[in-house]
Amino acid sequence: MKGKLLYNIYRTLTYSVSPLVYLHLRWRKIRGLEHPCRWSERLGRPSVARPTGPLLWFHAASLGEGIAAIPVIKHCRRLRPNLTILMTTTTYSAFEVIKNRLPSDIIYQFCPLDIPTAIDAFLAYWKPNAIIIIESELWPNLIMGASKHGIALALLNARVSTKSFIQWSRPLLLPLISLLLSKFSLIVPLSSSQAIRFQLLQAPPSIINFSGDLKYVHEFDDSEEDKESIEELKELLDGRQVWMASSIHRGEEKVMLGVHKVLMEMIPSIVTIIVPRHPQHGKEIAHELQREGQIVALRTRHEMPVPRTNVYVVDTLGELRQFYRLTPIAVIGGSFFPGLSGHNISEAAAAGCAVLTGHHIGHYSNMVSQMHRSDPMSVLQVSGKLELEEALKELFSDARLLEARRVAAKQAFCATSSGIIANVWNLLDYHIFRQALD
Repeated sequence: MKGKLLYNIYRTLTYSVSPLVYLHLRWRKIRGLEHPCRWSERLGRPSVARPTGPLLWFHAASLGEGIAAIPVIKHCRRLRPNLTILMTTTTYSAFEVIKNRLPSDIIYQFCPLDIPTAIDAFLAYWKPNAIIIIESELWPNLIMGASKHGIALALLNARVSTKSFIQWSRPLLLPLISLLLSKFSLIVPLSSSQAIRFQLLQAPPSIINFSGDLKYVHEFDDSEEDKESIEELKELLDGRQVWMASSIHRGEEKVMLGVHKVLMEMIPSIVTIIVPRHPQHGKEIAHELQREGQIVALRTRHEMPVPRTNVYVVDTLGELRQFYRLTPIAVIGGSFFPGLSGHNISEAAAAGCAVLTGHHIGHYSNMVSQMHRSDPMSVLQVSGKLELEEALKELFSDARLLEARRVAAKQAFCATSSGIIANVWNLLDYHIFRQALD
């Protein structure tokens, strides 16, 4: 009863602030943070017609979660061709990348904001038979609205951050969170520790099942243009020592470029590829390096590395997986300072890179642990600039060690990623599709 009371308060509050939310959305559109033409989809207003027949809705907040959903969507499309599949994401940056990765018959919309008018309009128009949510999107109006309409709910790659778990466990919020989790037919947590968190938040134990981490699975077909671009870069870098620092957060570039300068003393022709987490940061990095007199190539300017280029800055989204093919060594950022929580290391491992990361890796600690269990050589964690310097010096000076780490990463990836999509499909088929579609 307390959970329902808290939800009614939440619904009333979100209804009352709807006009302000609308104004905020318009402001975000002006700033370029929302799609210039399709921003109204965030208010539950569709931009395409709904086909007849059963419809399955996949939702992911941002780019990483959206990419993780794509292999599941493709599998569902193969085994349930009669289904219409709707995909939604929240961020504009995710939209720009994922729209080119989805099969052409998948409907792609922006997710409605969690205000009653938007959610009610969205559910009334699309009438999904089931909703598959990726990771941690627990929006009360969405979940309670789905339950009211008898729509089956699943949470894949489910996780709760430490901060959210502490907040949600408090007496004030726990009844509401418990109510929301009770509406799911299936929760598939990332790890056993995440499963414990969901049980402590009073999710019914019977709906918690394991499949493996979807972020291990990579099923993309590169365009001919992408392939040609990467092949051209590979030819230009042939014969030069290369390493890459990916998903770099603000401040971490100082660590990576400090290491780069040390390595240049050892290998003057070395090329460091910098891939910042946010593209605008890449332009700032390139500008600062040019001020110092360094020869820098910037991806968005279509600049290619010349013999004097020592730093290549990739200030784009959605190309990281292709760039891992250019380097034998990948240092995964978002992990070198307290307060950061790591990034996906499996893409680098899948490409056969020697994988290094810092110690501030959040829920990715489960991925690192799994790969370590498969092969301790598969991932190397370093504490900061000095340890990273020493590790890279050793890898560049010992070809056998470098090859051993590359092979270990690739084999650990293969061992840990095997069978995940089949496991997810079996769980969805048993807990969701038989209930909602048959």
